[in-house]
Amino acid sequence: MKIVLRILLVGAILLLVYMCFRSIMGPIEFDKEREFRESAIQARLIDIRKAQIEYKNVHGVHAANFEELGKFLKEKKLPFLIKEGSLTDEQLEKGMTEKEAVKRGLIRRDTLWVLAKDTLFGVHYNVDSMAIVPVKNVNARFLMDTATIPSSSGYTVKVFECGVKYDIYLRDLDAQLLINLKDKAIKMSRFDGLRVGSVTEINNNAGNWE
Repeated sequence: MKIVLRILLVGAILLLVYMCFRSIMGPIEFDKEREFRESAIQARLIDIRKAQIEYKNVHGVHAANFEELGKFLKEKKLPFLIKEGSLTDEQLEKGMTEKEAVKRGLIRRDTLWVLAKDTLFGVHYNVDSMAIVPVKNVNARFLMDTATIPSSSGYTVKVFECGVKYDIYLRDLDAQLLINLKDKAIKMSRFDGLRVGSVTEINNNAGNWE
């Protein structure tokens, strides 16, 4: 009987030690994995923002979806200025302009028309992956929306937002810690995930982590 009690006591102690260990290490591991995933997501959202800003510069509005944005990046050509040489201090002091220096052949300024994708991200950038949330074993796409909202000065402003919620990219982690994270965001009236831009306020396309 005593042996059985000792075994049960040892088991209870081991269980208690394990529970204490998990209560300490669980949140640490959760935050570490969350930061790893969010780093990749933030980089992708910054790319999307960069593409949307350029799209609006050309078309006056944001792309309504990733199909439109991808088509723009793959097909639209943007001006790319090649600069060779610059005005010297002596030339500047004499009042020489850059236009005059180009005409004399002292410096070179040429404009090439290059695909938007190549100009913004480089020739090897995979446009088709832009809409995909870059987290292993998470088969999901970013959600994107556009709107026109009034500013405080009475003007209307075209805005967009793109993001993904905690439930999507953290769903395979500790369920209770995920619930706690979502509750904290909701109580603080914040988006429960990662997002750039907003269709409800003018925030200059900022990321909610910036």
